[in-house]
Amino acid sequence: MIEAVGANMLLASSGPDLPGVNDFLPPEILFQGTPFAINRIILIRLVATVVLLVVLGITAARAKLIPGRWQGLVEYGIEFVRNNVVYETMGELRGRRYVPMITTLFFTIFVFNLFGIIPGANMAATATVTMPLVFAIWVLIQYWIAAVREKGLWHYIRDECFTPGVPWPIYILLAPIQLLELLIVRPASLTIRLFANMISGHLVLATCLAFAQYWFIEAANKFVGIPVGGLWFVGGFVMTLFEAFIAFLQAYVFAILATVYINLSYPDE
Repeated sequence: MIEAVGANMLLASSGPDLPGVNDFLPPEILFQGTPFAINRIILIRLVATVVLLVVLGITAARAKLIPGRWQGLVEYGIEFVRNNVVYETMGELRGRRYVPMITTLFFTIFVFNLFGIIPGANMAATATVTMPLVFAIWVLIQYWIAAVREKGLWHYIRDECFTPGVPWPIYILLAPIQLLELLIVRPASLTIRLFANMISGHLVLATCLAFAQYWFIEAANKFVGIPVGGLWFVGGFVMTLFEAFIAFLQAYVFAILATVYINLSYPDE
């Protein structure tokens, strides 16, 4: 009896099993030990991609002249990216070229982010550096292509690194910094902003739910544990809604920054 009470006290004092960064490096679950090994987060990315393609494909195949609610919602999302992100930043004439790219970025990142609050997945597909880095490299390639096409490589580098009106000794410090921004800082800022926000959101949400489970189930004093656990559960619910908003916000911020960076590669009008 004494040993059982001691064991229960030890369990209660051990505290909840809190999430950590290691949660984002899950073990391989398919094709272990091969170049095609798949862990949980890669599987989430594959599932999210299939879901996105199937949903949009079916919506496009069943599109009607007078849209229903779902078709209207999808069209509103596309028009939002086109008008409020691309055309608002670049103008219609210049922006037409980039509407498909920015729309793809927005919807892909949004859906990937949403998987952080979907039961059974519980992890955003953008919560490690790989996918945000791939998206950022795509943006980097596009704004360099635009710069070379519109200005030429040398003229683009000259305009960015050697700002007119600056005393020439300042160029010794300014030019490398500007070149570093074009090659490293812009894609790094896109990458870090996206995956760091998704990691932090997952950790906060998982912490709320871990504390709720601990106080509901494992706490020795149920008189205290149930109301405290209820507060943590409410906090987890609020964080779930907040994470849904962050999923949209981060997709929007990434899309608009990508549009701005591409637009900066064009000559000033």
